[in-house]
Amino acid sequence: MKLFQHVSDIGDLRTALAEAQEVKRDRYQWQHLGRNKTALLIFFNNSLRTRLSTQKAAMNLGMNVIVLDVNQGAWKLETERGVIMDGDKSEHLLEAIPVMGSYCDIIGVRSFARFESRKDDYEEKILNQFIRYSGRPVFFMESATVHPLQAFADLITIEEHKQTARPKVVMTWAPHPRALPQAVPNSFAEWMLAADVDFVITHPEGYELDPQFIGHARVEYDQMKAFEGADFVYAKNWSCPGVTRPNDYGKVLHDYHTMMDWCVSSRQMAVTNNAAFLHCLPVRRNMIVTDDVIESPRSLVIPEAANREISAQVVLKRMLESL
Repeated sequence: MKLFQHVSDIGDLRTALAEAQEVKRDRYQWQHLGRNKTALLIFFNNSLRTRLSTQKAAMNLGMNVIVLDVNQGAWKLETERGVIMDGDKSEHLLEAIPVMGSYCDIIGVRSFARFESRKDDYEEKILNQFIRYSGRPVFFMESATVHPLQAFADLITIEEHKQTARPKVVMTWAPHPRALPQAVPNSFAEWMLAADVDFVITHPEGYELDPQFIGHARVEYDQMKAFEGADFVYAKNWSCPGVTRPNDYGKVLHDYHTMMDWCVSSRQMAVTNNAAFLHCLPVRRNMIVTDDVIESPRSLVIPEAANREISAQVVLKRMLESL
C-alpha cells in the first residue's frame, strides 16, 4: 500500500478487520518489518490521539519515528505557487517535501481545512503535494476532507462491540461554538457505507455532506426519528460543507445556544436499542454529549481511542510490506 486516504485504499474490509484483530493479539510480532526504517510524522495542526497512537504503532513495528511540528519547530512554509516570498515564510513546500522524503521511508501528514476556499480544501492541495513530490508512501493523519485512521478505528470498535450482524449506526450532528471541518464525518460516512451496517445520518438543514463521501446514504433531519432503534450513535459537529449553501462553506449556520436540543442526552438515547455511544475525541461535554451519556457503561470513547493504535499499525504494516 503506497497511499492511505480513502476506504478503498485498505481493500477488503473483512480482511482488514481480521488483520486488526491479529495485530491486537500481538502488536510486536512484525518488528522485523520496521527495523532500520523511519516514519516521519508531519503535523501542521495540533494532535493528541493521532500523534501518540501513530508513534506507538510505528514503534510496535520496530520503526524509528521523527515528529515534525511545522508551526513550532520548523521554518514557516509557503504552500502556494507564484507567491513572491517577501513575508514571514522562509521556505517553500516544494523544496521542503523532497528534503523530508530523503530522511524517511514513510510519511504521515496532518493538515486541517483552512476554510478559505472550498475548492482548495476539497482538492487537498497540501496533501497532494506530499503524494506527488515526496517519493514516499503517504498516509493521511487527517486532512482538509478526510480522517481515515479515525474511521478505521471506529469500524474496528463497532465490529468488536456489535450485538447484531447488521447493526444500525447513526451519525448525528451536534452543536459546537466553533467552525469545525468535515473530515471526521466524511470519513466515517465513507467507511460505514462500505461496511455491512444500516447507516443513517442526521443533521439540521444546511449541513449536508458532500455526495462523494455519503453517496446515497439515508439522511434524516428529525434527530429523534433517526435515533429510533439505533445500536451505535456517533456524535460529531461539522461546519457547513457548502453543498447546498456554497456561500456558507465553513460557517456555523446557527447560534449554538439555539441548537442545544441536538446535544446527545438520555432523551435521545432512550429511543435507541440501548445504543453504544461513540465520539472521536476531544469532546466538549454538555455541548456534543451530556455527562451521563459519555460516562455511561455504553460509552465506548476510550476503547475507540485505544483502537487508533491498531488502525495506524495495520496501515503502517501494509506500507512496510510494500517497500
